[in-house]
Amino acid sequence: MDLELGNKLALVSGSTAGIGFAIAQGLAREGARVLVNGRTEERVNAAIVTIKQKYPAASVEGFAGDLSLAKAADEVIGRFPDIEILVNNLSIFEPKPFTEIPDDDWRRFFEVNVLSGVRLSRGLLPRMLKRDWGRIVFISSESALQIPAEMIHYGMTKTAQLAVARGLAELTVGTGVTVNSVLPGPTASEGVTDFVSKLAKDNNQTVEEFEKLFFEKVRPSSLLKRFASCEEVANLVVYVCSPLASATNGAALRVDGGVVRAIV
Repeated sequence: MDLELGNKLALVSGSTAGIGFAIAQGLAREGARVLVNGRTEERVNAAIVTIKQKYPAASVEGFAGDLSLAKAADEVIGRFPDIEILVNNLSIFEPKPFTEIPDDDWRRFFEVNVLSGVRLSRGLLPRMLKRDWGRIVFISSESALQIPAEMIHYGMTKTAQLAVARGLAELTVGTGVTVNSVLPGPTASEGVTDFVSKLAKDNNQTVEEFEKLFFEKVRPSSLLKRFASCEEVANLVVYVCSPLASATNGAALRVDGGVVRAIV
């Protein structure tokens, strides 16, 4: 299927690894001009090399900078004002008991997970509306709907993303611009894989044993009963970014393996 993404300029924040990298790679595969983002030149360049090795004809550039900072957001918008597709993927997570989460952690999670996308959207949405075409996608989480007791501050930011995305979608009425959220479930991203490997080792388990127990005890409602791959999540995001998804707007789309039991 041709997703009609040829030559569309796309920025994926936090895209040197994990879900963000898979999204950048998927967009590049479909012919979009992709801006890979990470905090360091080394990480950005390595991601670009990997994508180009797999898709030699891909058009891929890099922007090294911490997009949780206003200065970096202003810089990327100034350098690439004609971005047509924005995927707000930048995010952090950390399990921590509620009573041990200090104010600074709440502020940091909100700054990285929410305000990074707010700033980029604020800078790029007016240009998209003027061109009468654009895509903004917030990578939220099933944790937005089922707040995890082990990281309430993270869940709060994922819920906030849904609110921001829906509110922005209301500003696109009658245009060719859409704003949506995508909600992955447990996914084998780089950070999650490292975290799982450490916990498995600490408990004298194999990764496979830990995964089985995790879906029995922690996410028992999962229908998939395994961690999704980053590519499985990216496939939905790439479609939502395409012109073919023109009637999908203001939606919260789940690629959660059936973890969320609600039907709405």
